[in-house]
Amino acid sequence: FAVGAVERDQLLNGDRVADGDVLLGLGSNGLHSNGFSLVRRLVDDGGFGAHDPAPFDPSQSVGHALLAPTRIYVKSCLAALGDGSVNALAHITGGGLLENLPRALPDGLGAKVDAAAWPLPPVFQWLRQLGDITDDEMARTFNCGIGMIALVPAAQAERATEVFRHAGETVFRIGEVTKTKPGAPRCAISGTLA
Repeated sequence: FAVGAVERDQLLNGDRVADGDVLLGLGSNGLHSNGFSLVRRLVDDGGFGAHDPAPFDPSQSVGHALLAPTRIYVKSCLAALGDGSVNALAHITGGGLLENLPRALPDGLGAKVDAAAWPLPPVFQWLRQLGDITDDEMARTFNCGIGMIALVPAAQAERATEVFRHAGETVFRIGEVTKTKPGAPRCAISGTLA
């Protein structure tokens, strides 16, 4: 486990997020330990063993590819926070994009995500095909190649991108924060995950 500490005046609670903020997605390096109930079923039903070559990357085994250690974003996020260019962060864990991103948004705001803004990594393409999984279910179950989302003011987006890249992240501009009506979905994904 991990323990974190933060001064109260430095908490990210979403109160600085505003209409028009840009969503910067930080690339994941695999499943990040999420969606494994479904993954185990798909792998078993497909007749794959942990030591079999991964159909999407024969240079590694299925087990090695699926159990890649989760990428940790602490250093890059601290660098961006220290730069003052981040209003909020959404860690894309269990619940995928659709359930985690809204947790960083205050009432009255939602997020529009463009699925065409980043490539769906091969492991996710394989799982989607193996299970005939819809884009909506993919986005509700997996990180789909985006492990962390930084919500930044539009005027700071380029600066934040450079800070994240300098810290070793692969960064994609994946959408924006918008006003929403009560009862409307808090996160909408347009396009096809590909």
